[in-house]
Amino acid sequence: MHMFDAPTVDLNNKNVLITGGTGSFGQAFVRMVLLRFKPHKLIVFSRDELKQYEMAQVFPDTTYPCMRYFIGDVRDADRLEMAMRDVDIVIHAAALKHVPAAEYNPFECIRTNVHGAENVVMAAIRSGVSKVVALSTDKAANPANLYGASKLASDKIFVAANNLSSGHPHFSVVRYGNVMGSRGSVVPFFRRLIKESADSLPITDPRMTRFWISIEQGVNFVLSSLEMMQGGEIFVPKIPSTKITELANVMAPRLPHRVVGIRPGEKLHEVMITEDDARATLELADRYLIQPWFNSWDKAPYLAAGAKPVADGFRYSSDTNPAWLKDDEIARMLELSQA
Repeated sequence: MHMFDAPTVDLNNKNVLITGGTGSFGQAFVRMVLLRFKPHKLIVFSRDELKQYEMAQVFPDTTYPCMRYFIGDVRDADRLEMAMRDVDIVIHAAALKHVPAAEYNPFECIRTNVHGAENVVMAAIRSGVSKVVALSTDKAANPANLYGASKLASDKIFVAANNLSSGHPHFSVVRYGNVMGSRGSVVPFFRRLIKESADSLPITDPRMTRFWISIEQGVNFVLSSLEMMQGGEIFVPKIPSTKITELANVMAPRLPHRVVGIRPGEKLHEVMITEDDARATLELADRYLIQPWFNSWDKAPYLAAGAKPVADGFRYSSDTNPAWLKDDEIARMLELSQA
């Protein structure tokens, strides 16, 4: 599996801000940046002071003098602009992500995921940021729920922001599947049931498939996309799929499955590139990129790097994906997600 290494990206002496920085991705991103680089400032922007306090115990500013913990909400444009003063790079990971919660609280989902995206864009432009990478989700392609629809709107905002910024900042999007072991994945839920000696594992549908990526792969993919971006691309990694039943069998080989039905707004299979998007999609060795529909867009650098248009009618879906995880690979990813 690709690890999406980014040997050429340089965050040394840079000021980097990550929204939603106390989440699963944010903490892994901070850990990897501190391990690889010596940033001038690494700013964690989030609204939960308890999570920031706990994170500061792991990454104290006494040991890591570059660390800054900035309490704020992406709904607050003024606070975002203040946080982005002198910032070079912004990674936008803040989102309301829980599908049923978004369905029940639609206004809150829109305020965070859509209005928040607009606020990040405007704050970045006003603050003179150099590059912005926004994290998306496979649910944004052909969305079947409000969370996916709100992230599709967010993706469109970040792509179109390049028309507003006149080349400074550059805005791009990274879209990938489920992160193995993250708080929002099914893995912690299964682990809790197994720990509590459950007599079965609930399966929504035995046919269900999902894309999977490790948190380390996710961070590496963001860093490598940050390096190669021109502005306007949606980067999609080549990652493997698995059936939910296969995941459950590896986690608890002796436990039977109980079919409980698909939740409202949930898909049987995940799609990261639709047939319509395929007309603008280029394929590289380890990723796809969906090009923006800009007259000024120049794909020559990607073509020079070996990129090729995908076939007409191409669809990147978890059920027809050519790459599938074997049982030992699932076990390895599960092991790494607990490290």
